[in-house]
Amino acid sequence: MFDQLKERGFEIEFRSHAKAILSIDFPEVAEQLEGVLLSSTIPIEEIIGSGGGETKGTQRLRRALAAHEWRKHNFVVQRIIDGVEREAQSHEIDHVKTFEAGTIALEIEWNNKDPFFDRDLENFKRLHADGGISLGVIVTRGASLQSSIRELVRRFADERSVDSHEDMKRIGLNPTARQIRDVMKRVSREINPIPFRNAWADQFVSDKFGMATTHWSKLQDRVQRGVGNPCPLVLIGLPSSIVTFGESQTEVQKLLDEGSD
Repeated sequence: MFDQLKERGFEIEFRSHAKAILSIDFPEVAEQLEGVLLSSTIPIEEIIGSGGGETKGTQRLRRALAAHEWRKHNFVVQRIIDGVEREAQSHEIDHVKTFEAGTIALEIEWNNKDPFFDRDLENFKRLHADGGISLGVIVTRGASLQSSIRELVRRFADERSVDSHEDMKRIGLNPTARQIRDVMKRVSREINPIPFRNAWADQFVSDKFGMATTHWSKLQDRVQRGVGNPCPLVLIGLPSSIVTFGESQTEVQKLLDEGSD
């Protein structure tokens, strides 16, 4: 199961018999998810241009899931005594699909603050306990992508000859006054100054993809201490290979347009 994703470097982890549940009750889910993820790419220009926010690539991933009828859904759990509602809780999930065997919920956490994992896992736990879902899926940045993000950003700077904030503006980036100040402080210091490209890559990654954001190790921290248990879970980490370089500007613009539609 998910063999092609594993070959591409995706991290796959199953929790609480999720693999058996998928293979027996929901074989079409694995096929759908694998097809959608295998066709997903994120040009480096999107990561830089988005400022670390949700890229058009992740928006296209959402649209691809929607094409398979994975829809946003707000679950409402009510407690009623003698016809009187005593309590109601709602749980909004971005991607939900119901099959003959049951319902599956999926969340994509590209680059939120890491407490969003607690929210997702607790929502899955409650919905599973109440019979609302059979299984939960979380897609996030994998370990290889998180560990190489600075290298990818530095490669972008090398290929675009980014050696000053004027060069950044030339390629459409608009750093804030604080970002300019932080970078130039390291570039112009008397002791151990560093090249602009290094300082900018460090600052960009620290600002946008720091350890306190949603990525594989933060998700692992939660599930290993039992958050979301005993809801069956499928955890998927996006690899560094999903980031592309050297695509033609026409193709990149096409992808950007697709994400904006």
